[in-house]
Amino acid sequence: MSENTMTETMTETMAENLETAEKKQVMNPSTPTLLEWMGGRDAIRHLLQVFYAKVEKDALLQPLFQHMPPDHHVHVAMWFEEVFGGEPLYTNDRGGFKNMIRKHRGRSIQAEQRDRWVSLMMQSADEIELPSDPEFRSAFTAYIEWGSRRAMANSQPGAKPSKRDTVPRWGWGEAPPGTL
Repeated sequence: MSENTMTETMTETMAENLETAEKKQVMNPSTPTLLEWMGGRDAIRHLLQVFYAKVEKDALLQPLFQHMPPDHHVHVAMWFEEVFGGEPLYTNDRGGFKNMIRKHRGRSIQAEQRDRWVSLMMQSADEIELPSDPEFRSAFTAYIEWGSRRAMANSQPGAKPSKRDTVPRWGWGEAPPGTL
């Protein structure tokens, strides 16, 4: 089994497990969403503005994003807002999960580019001072890693279509706020 096939199979299994966990997940109504914890819509939009300003200047990533519209960061902010527990803006206004997959098809994202994308995202999170508590950063980093690996897998030639139909809803995982 090739490394790409193995990665695709593992990633698909993780996606199926995530979807199952989302269906089972019942959060305490007093537990804030990740979006609320990070400061809401304004924080996520600011994060993506800072991040994409870095991408535009990055020699490794700029070629991947050179044809993106100037408001690309707004669209990605809509996606992140929905993923982190906000309103379904991306689903309602941009076509949801299947459209996001289409945006990555055929881009052939390489491991070095994915690594740089993650690094710049985490630098941007530090720069705008997103919460630094271990519980939030663990959940946030887990999504950034998972999402970027899904994007890379979906961008490869011959990538199998995702079985998923909905935008993932990312929560606190094993360490909600106040976990010691």
